Amino acid sequence: MQKLQAKLKNVPKDAHQVLCSTNSDLNRVEKLSDQSIVLACNNPDGDQSHSKNEKQDLRVPVVYVLNMRGNPLMPCSCRKAKKLLKEGKAKVVKRIPFTIQLRIPTGEAKQDIILGVDTGYKNIGISAISGIKELLSIDVGLRNDITDKLKERGMYRRGRRNRLWYRKPRWLNRANSRKEGRLMPSVLQKVNTHISIIEKIKKLLPISKVIIETGLFDVAKMKNEEIRNWEYAKGEMFGFENVKAYVLSRDNHKCYFNDRCSDKLHVHHIKFRSKGGSNNPNNLITLCERHHDQLHEGKIVLNIKKHKELKSATIMNIIRKRLVEYFPESIETFGYETKVKRRELGIEKSHVNDAFVIANGKTQERIIPFNIIQKRKNNRCLQLNRKGYKPSIKKERSKIQPLDLFWVKGNKYLCKGMFNYGKYICYGSTKLKEYFKIELVESYYYQGIFVWNI
Repeated sequence: MQKLQAKLKNVPKDAHQVLCSTNSDLNRVEKLSDQSIVLACNNPDGDQSHSKNEKQDLRVPVVYVLNMRGNPLMPCSCRKAKKLLKEGKAKVVKRIPFTIQLRIPTGEAKQDIILGVDTGYKNIGISAISGIKELLSIDVGLRNDITDKLKERGMYRRGRRNRLWYRKPRWLNRANSRKEGRLMPSVLQKVNTHISIIEKIKKLLPISKVIIETGLFDVAKMKNEEIRNWEYAKGEMFGFENVKAYVLSRDNHKCYFNDRCSDKLHVHHIKFRSKGGSNNPNNLITLCERHHDQLHEGKIVLNIKKHKELKSATIMNIIRKRLVEYFPESIETFGYETKVKRRELGIEKSHVNDAFVIANGKTQERIIPFNIIQKRKNNRCLQLNRKGYKPSIKKERSKIQPLDLFWVKGNKYLCKGMFNYGKYICYGSTKLKEYFKIELVESYYYQGIFVWNI
C-alpha cells in the first residue's frame, strides 16, 4: 500500500485506491498534451481532474466482464477486477470502456438488464440498468458532415474526369440508385450508427430487453396545420410540372422587389445550396433578372425570414421505421411518455436522462456517463497546396489515425494528424512545433469509429 500511495499522489483521500489492471502500460501516470481534455475510462483513479469549486462525482463505475467464449456477463467492481487480473484469472481486452475477459470457467448467473435508447438526429442517449443500479450511460454525438464530404469528393472526381477528354459520358449507370429501399448516404449513416451502437452494447452487457424511443412526425401537418385528409395524397405541388412552375404560380409571376418588373423571371434560393439550402419551395422566391443580379452582387438585401427546415423530422421517421424492422423484439415508446416520467422523477432533460427514464429507471443508482463522438475510419485528407511544394496525396493508410492515443517517453498524447508522408505525428499546432518524429512513438491505442470520453 505504501508504493501505491506513492504512485497516486493526486488521488483524494476519500477515493478508492484500486487499479483495474496489472498492466504497467495502462496504470502508469500519464500526462495529457492538452490539460483541458479529459480522457477518462471507467477507472475511478483515471485522469479526471476536478477544480476546487467543482463538486467531485463520487459515483463508482463498473468493469465489464466477458466469459471465455467472449459472451458478456454481469459487470463487477474495480476491486474484484483487480483481484482477478492479479491472480491471472482474467485479461484486459479493452481500455475504454475497461473490459476484461475471464480465463477460467465460472457460473454465468445473469440479471435482467433493460437497455433504453433515446434516438435523435444529432445525439443518441443510451442507458442500461438492472434492478438496483445503472450499469452504462452513453451520450453519442452523430456526424453531420457526410453531405459536405460527398460534395467535396464529387468536386475532385469531376475535375479528374474533365481532364480525360476521351472518356465516354456515363451518368445513367448508377445501379445503386435503382435499389429498392435505398437511402441517401447521410441518412444511411445515421441509421447504421443507431444499429451499431446498440449491437456494441449487447457485446458488453447481457441485455434482456430493449426499449427504443422513436419519433413519429407528420411533416405535412407541420407545414400546414389546417390540412385535410384528402389533401395528403395530392401534395403541395399537385398539378404543376416542376418546382419552378409552382413557385412562379405561387408568387403570381411577379418579382419580389417590384411587381412591375418586365425582365425575365428567375427562381432564387433564399438559403444558398452551397450553405446547405434545398430545392424546397419554401426556400425559393421569384426575382426578375435585374434584381437577381443585384442581389448576388451585394447591392440589395433580401429581407425575408428563412423557412424552417423539416429535414430532421423526415430523417427521424426513417430511423424509426428501420430500427423497428431491425429489432423486432424491441419495445417502442414515444417522447410524450418519456416527458411525463421524467417530470415525475424531477430530473433535467438530457439525452442520458431520457434514456434512463426510457429504460424504466426510477431509484437505481446512477453511473458516470460516457461521451462518444464519431470519426471517419480512414483519414483520406489531401495535403494543402503550399507555395513551392507539390501537393501530397495519401496512398497508404496511416497506422495512427486522428483522435487515436499515442505515447512518447511515457507521456500520453492525442493524435491530431500526420504530415510529411507520415514521418511526423502532430498532437497540437504545427506552428508551435507540437509534433514528434514517428520513430519516437512507443505505443498507440486505436480508437475506432467511436471515440469514448474525448
